Amino acid sequence: MIDFRYHLVSIIAVFLALTVGLVLGTTMLQDPLLNTLQSETADLRGQTEDLRTERDVADKVNAGADEMAEAVSEDMLDGLLTDLGVVVVAAPGADQKMADALADRVEEAGGEVVGRIQIAGSFLEGGKATFVDELTLQIAHEPEDLTGSPYEKAGAELGRALAVNEEDGDAGTGDGDAGAADGPGGDTEGSEGSGGDAGSDGASEVASDTASDGEKDGGSGDGEGGYDPEAVLEAFSEGGLITVEDDPAGAADAVLVIAPAAGTSPGGDDPETANAVLGTVTAALHEEIGAVAVAGDGPSARGDGMLAQARAQDSAFATVDVAGRPMGEVITILALAENLEQDGGAYGIGEGVRGFLPDPLPERIESSEEKSSEEEPSDERSSDGEGGGGAGEARRTTRDGK
Repeated sequence: MIDFRYHLVSIIAVFLALTVGLVLGTTMLQDPLLNTLQSETADLRGQTEDLRTERDVADKVNAGADEMAEAVSEDMLDGLLTDLGVVVVAAPGADQKMADALADRVEEAGGEVVGRIQIAGSFLEGGKATFVDELTLQIAHEPEDLTGSPYEKAGAELGRALAVNEEDGDAGTGDGDAGAADGPGGDTEGSEGSGGDAGSDGASEVASDTASDGEKDGGSGDGEGGYDPEAVLEAFSEGGLITVEDDPAGAADAVLVIAPAAGTSPGGDDPETANAVLGTVTAALHEEIGAVAVAGDGPSARGDGMLAQARAQDSAFATVDVAGRPMGEVITILALAENLEQDGGAYGIGEGVRGFLPDPLPERIESSEEKSSEEEPSDERSSDGEGGGGAGEARRTTRDGK
C-alpha cells in the first residue's frame, strides 16, 4: 500500500531533477549555447549589412545609368522613328507615368504619338469573349478573313483600323454590302453557339448604332461600302472595350503597348488568363501593323506576367522589362525601332532575354528633307542606282510588305 513517504520521495525526486537541470542550464551549457547564438546573430547581421551595401551600390549604379541614358538619349534616339506615327496602347493597370514618359521618347526619336488607346478591364474578362467575337465580326469589313479566337479576331480588326493601307481602302469598293454598316455578324462562323443571347444582341446594337452614326457623318471610307477605320474604333469604344484618345485611325506605323504594372490584376481574379489575352491581342496587332514593342517592369517578366508569357511563346514583337526609368525608356524605343525591320527581341534583365539592349543598334531613318537634299545635287549617283530612299523607305513599307 502506497503511503505518504512514497509521495514525499516522488516530489523530492522531481524537484531534485529540476534543480539539476537549472544548474546545468545556467552553468555548463550556458556558455556554449550563448556563444553559438551570438555567433549566428553576428553572421546574420554581417550578411544583412553586406546585402544593404550591395543594394545601395546597385541603386547608385542604376541612378548613374539613368543619368547617362538621359545624357546620351538624344544622340541614341535621334532619327530612329523619323516621320512615323506611333499609337500608345495601355493595358488595364498600366502605369500612366510610364506611358507618358515613353510618349515623350517617341517624340525625341522623331516620331509622333498619333493617339492613345486604353484597354478596358472588361475586354479581358472570360465572360466577354462571345460579345467580343460578335462585335468584331459585325464591324469587320471582311469578316471571312478573320480567324482564330475572339481575341485574335479583335486584335486583327483593331490593327487594321489603326494601320489602314491602300489594299484596305480599295477592298471596300467591290463588295458594297460587306462593309461595317451592314455587318455579317450572325452569318459567319464564330457567331454560332451564342445565337440570340444577350451578348449577341448587345454586339448587334453597338454595331448598328455605330454604322448609323457613320452614315450620318458621311464616314471616312473610300467610296460606297468602303472601310471606315474610325467607325471600327468607335464601335469598340461604344462596346466598352477600349477608350480612344486623339485620332489614331489609319495613322499607326508602330505601336507601343504598356503592360500591367506590378501588383495589379488586368482582368479580375484571373491575371494569368488576362495577360494571355493581352499577349494574343498584341500578337495580332503585330501581324497587322508590323512594329510593336511591349514595355513593362521586372515583375511582368516573371511568373504569369504578360512579358513572361510572351517570351515563353517566342513572340515576334519586342519586349522590354526595365521600362519605368530613363534607361528602360531608351531601350524600349531602340527595341521598337529594331522591330521595324526584324522580329523583336526580349531585352532587359529577366529570364530568356536576348540582351540588355539591341546589338547592333538600329539605324536612323532619314527625313524627307534629308533625302531631298542628298538627291538634288547628285543626278549621276542616282542614275548609277546609288540613290534611293535608304532605310527610311524600307521601314515605312514594312507594314505593307510583310
